[in-house]
Amino acid sequence: MTSDLADFSAGVAARLRAIDGLAAAGGFDRAIDLMVAGLDAGGVLQAFGTGHSEGFAMELAGRAGGLIPSHAIKLGDLVLLGGRPVASLADPATERDPGVADALYGLYDIRPADVFLIASNSGVNGSVVGIALRAKAEGHPVIAVTSLDHTHKVQPKHPSGQRLCDIADVVFDNLAPYGDTTLPLAEGLAVGAVSSITAAYIAQLLTIGVARRFTARGDIPPLYISANTPGGDAHNLALEALYGSRIKAYAAAPPTRA
Repeated sequence: MTSDLADFSAGVAARLRAIDGLAAAGGFDRAIDLMVAGLDAGGVLQAFGTGHSEGFAMELAGRAGGLIPSHAIKLGDLVLLGGRPVASLADPATERDPGVADALYGLYDIRPADVFLIASNSGVNGSVVGIALRAKAEGHPVIAVTSLDHTHKVQPKHPSGQRLCDIADVVFDNLAPYGDTTLPLAEGLAVGAVSSITAAYIAQLLTIGVARRFTARGDIPPLYISANTPGGDAHNLALEALYGSRIKAYAAAPPTRA
């Protein structure tokens, strides 16, 4: 176990150092430019991921230290807002279904200045590629986080034949290996997945970068304060009210069913 801990820790640390190097070399600048421009124009950061990549969206949207004008697109909203059966969320075919993209897109108040940030380790599932294609067709910038090693070793599941990395304006490699896991075991099995860790780190560096841009020009960045601190709720609610159901989709009335 001691060796596994050391190997896993070293592997994670090496990946985070590589991401730090990319950031230090200006590799995050274009994405930050797009995000700041979108926010300045009144846009919202639309974050999406399925499976464990939902964690990336959670790092960006609705958390302490995160940007208030942000919104997580969730497969679960197909049930909460879209009238689909709960059982559909347990079906792996849902995230692979290209038709999910338009169904999700229609649930939200998405406006021209919005910027899309999409995470997918494989970068090939129908819903993820579909959301990216729909966002681009509507004129939105798309920022992607994916494993370049994995995505180029598997076949796209979207009818377009495209991968997330083919569509996005900016692509961040999460540096996860094919299959995500880093510690091999017997009989072809392995443990020690890293994509969630590196994707969350990328999300935080993007948030930090945007916040620093705001403060460098003398503006106060619209950041959440922990609701579990004095004044947190009042601060958050006041800024959330500026965006309403754009960032709180569950507050909107569900679509009318015929």
